[in-house]
Amino acid sequence: MTAKIIFFDFDGTIANTRDTFIEIVNGLSGEFGYKPVNQEDIEHFKNLSSREIIKQSKISLIQIPFLLRRVKIELNQKISTLEPFIGLSACLHQLISKGYTLGIITSNLEKNVITFLQNNELDHLFKFIYCDTSLFGKDKVINQIIRKNNFKRENIIYVGDETRDISAARKSNIKSIAVAWGFNSPQILTKYEPDVLIYSPQDLIKAVESLTEKVIIPSRDIHQSFQLTISQKGDEIRI
Repeated sequence: MTAKIIFFDFDGTIANTRDTFIEIVNGLSGEFGYKPVNQEDIEHFKNLSSREIIKQSKISLIQIPFLLRRVKIELNQKISTLEPFIGLSACLHQLISKGYTLGIITSNLEKNVITFLQNNELDHLFKFIYCDTSLFGKDKVINQIIRKNNFKRENIIYVGDETRDISAARKSNIKSIAVAWGFNSPQILTKYEPDVLIYSPQDLIKAVESLTEKVIIPSRDIHQSFQLTISQKGDEIRI
């Protein structure tokens, strides 16, 4: 059966927020009592799962929710400077023209996502946006959306840039596309076995169609006007 619904992660998948996030995290290091990260740290963290990053950061588990909240709030001050990854906008428009329904599931704040989409003229492309999920709670959100809207799991693809996105898709029994232009490296993404791993936005259409046709693209060698529905608390999504 044709996969017609595509859930997207936001940060690192649609929005190029990594450098800005790192700048904000380093700026908050004194307040939260951790060492700023340098380029060597960043390269190291790219090859770790989300849980491993938290463990090695040595930040108190109690502090992490407060830190993440502050980072998202600070990001709002810089959101007007952020852009989507090059080539992604054209791919999103093409998916719409092919009849796919697009949505966003993200742990970022609603106001950040909406502002970004409006600034970059992408807000008309997404039928629903589910914001402010917990760091490791995306699978619960996905399952809630599926149940409330009677979506068929075989009709859904989840696109994300982190290991936790692949894990959320697997726990929800839906297909996954991992993107190598975000935070995690291709190496660690491969270990988590997404259905497809892609290296540029231009590969997205082919990847989606490969899953639609139930044909998996082999991973490359690692050498190289509608009504927008916001759902934060499980409200029904109308498509």
